[in-house]
Amino acid sequence: MNNGEKMEKTHTLVVGAGQAGVATSAHLTKHGIAHIVLERDRIAERWRTWRWDSLVANGPAWHDRFPEALFDDIDPDSFAGKDRIADYFEDFAAKNNAPIRTGVNVTRLERHEDGFLATTSHGAIKARSVVVATGPFQRPLVPAVVTDPAITQMHSTAYRNPAALPEGAVLVVGAGASGSQIAEELARSGRKTFLSVGPHDRPPRRYRGQDFVWWLGKLGKWDAKAPDPGTEHITISVSGAYGGHTMDFRRLAALGVTLLGRAGSYAGGSLGFANDLARNIENGDRNYLSVLDEADAYARAHGLDLPQEPQARVFLPLPACVTDPTLALDLKTEGITSIIWATGFALDFSWVDIDAFRPDGRPHHLDGVSTVPGLYFVGLPWLSCRGSAFIWGAWKDAERLAGVIADRAKATPA
Repeated sequence: MNNGEKMEKTHTLVVGAGQAGVATSAHLTKHGIAHIVLERDRIAERWRTWRWDSLVANGPAWHDRFPEALFDDIDPDSFAGKDRIADYFEDFAAKNNAPIRTGVNVTRLERHEDGFLATTSHGAIKARSVVVATGPFQRPLVPAVVTDPAITQMHSTAYRNPAALPEGAVLVVGAGASGSQIAEELARSGRKTFLSVGPHDRPPRRYRGQDFVWWLGKLGKWDAKAPDPGTEHITISVSGAYGGHTMDFRRLAALGVTLLGRAGSYAGGSLGFANDLARNIENGDRNYLSVLDEADAYARAHGLDLPQEPQARVFLPLPACVTDPTLALDLKTEGITSIIWATGFALDFSWVDIDAFRPDGRPHHLDGVSTVPGLYFVGLPWLSCRGSAFIWGAWKDAERLAGVIADRAKATPA
């Protein structure tokens, strides 16, 4: 900051105006806490430009929302499209007169006197408290494996639709929600499609008349404080596409998708795959059946009058690509011209120049309250529980953290 340059001040600075930042602003307003929200792009920009064209929410509209605002123009049991979700956050922010400034990039955050100093593309801001609400989708991970320049490679954030890809077959690496949905869309469009399937959970879309998100709530799954040991990197394969259906890899194979194990090394135009496909499918089935078992037990224990659904336990036969797996794929021979890496994201807090992070780059915190007084995090997976990264979960965490900030403001008035 240049000498003589005026420094703007606020009590609380919120960085990021996605679902977590918008929720935080609403709760800070309820507590009467003066604050500013800075967003380098537009409100909920990730929903608009880091998603493919046909994306819909993975939870029904009655569930994937803030408790105070309905999706009043769509059926509660349907799945909102990505642009409708972005509009939802923009409308909510406008209705609540949220002090959001878009197009402002925070390039550095540091300790300053009794608070913090944020260096931004529009000047410096001093704040007593800072809430980092930049979310989990910060730096797309694309493994540097395939070196053939003739093959178009992209992260799932850059995929838009089948027609936008070069002609030819497509390999999708990663079978969580994004990868499995993209592979299905490609197969339905007539593309020859390969899907690399790693360890995953695959809950039923609906069971005995209720959506799986309803069941996870009744079974206490959303409130879990931490993932089970060894499951930190297991993805969830679920879909709201085409009206919502259980993501069954046997069904994808019946659509023409060739299933493969986890991607490995690349040499001489050939990409290797681990011999773990059958095990990954089996473990995904085990997870699916465990949800059914727990749901049945809950229904019995609570006397719920829900329709029986024995067909939910009937599986298609394992396809040949599982029983006789491909362990090496010659990309040119198979006509593969595009690879979509649905391989997740890394956190990026490089702009936070504060000793508040573990060696792996994740913040030191307890339920979003940093070890650095006045610094908070919201919107991260497993921040306080399994539901933290979801729309309604970010709302609950933001509500609690706003209360912490308000209590601290009362205890240490300016």
